[in-house]
Amino acid sequence: MWIERFVVQASDTDYRSQAKLSFILEMMQRTADSAVSALGLSLEQMLEAGMGWMMITLDLEFKRIPRLNDELIVHTWSKGTKGAIWQRDYRIYDKDHTEVAVARSTWALVDTEKRKLLRPSALPISVLHYEGDSVGSIPDKVTIPQDISMEQAYQYQVRYSGLDSNNHLNNARYGDLCCDALSLEEWGVKELKRFRITYVQEAKYGDELMIVRSQLTSEGAFVQGKLEQAISFAACLELGEEAR
Repeated sequence: MWIERFVVQASDTDYRSQAKLSFILEMMQRTADSAVSALGLSLEQMLEAGMGWMMITLDLEFKRIPRLNDELIVHTWSKGTKGAIWQRDYRIYDKDHTEVAVARSTWALVDTEKRKLLRPSALPISVLHYEGDSVGSIPDKVTIPQDISMEQAYQYQVRYSGLDSNNHLNNARYGDLCCDALSLEEWGVKELKRFRITYVQEAKYGDELMIVRSQLTSEGAFVQGKLEQAISFAACLELGEEAR
């Protein structure tokens, strides 16, 4: 179990003073990086060894959306491996130790040069999986129903500001891409209750992504990022009435 603490700053919030989805994803990413670093393998050492983590699927559920100045405590742990896939769980609490969100995620260790999956045994440290808690089973990949109509929302080009140390669009930035597909009118009366995303193909500098979305369905609003010859990601934002 690894624990990190954060405070929601003004730059982390949207026009309603609620924490942006990308901030929550970044907070979780930073906590996971710290957890691995504490085992003796820093991000810099992984880069030197030509290794990196690739998120495959995330399922994030909110009890409430954090707000400006909230103090947040993120708990995370490695739950285990299945083949080449690692599962990492999260629980996020406020300063009163009230749970505000939970998440399940799957990751793969990759050779950053060859872009190939590596087995867990390739990691040069031992990882003890935590069995004292569980958010749930491995999250299902996001699949968009074939009978759902999708329409173009906007075009996005990957630039300097979106890149991470592996030279592709950072996982957390996809939260912004998905949220930007919805209108302010939709956000004005709804609050995010659940976010699911599956990363299919990485987006690199200069890549053009066509962001398409569905209308609100019983499952939520589906969002997809399309590259010229491939799908980059598929996601779903489940919205509900704003908490008071």
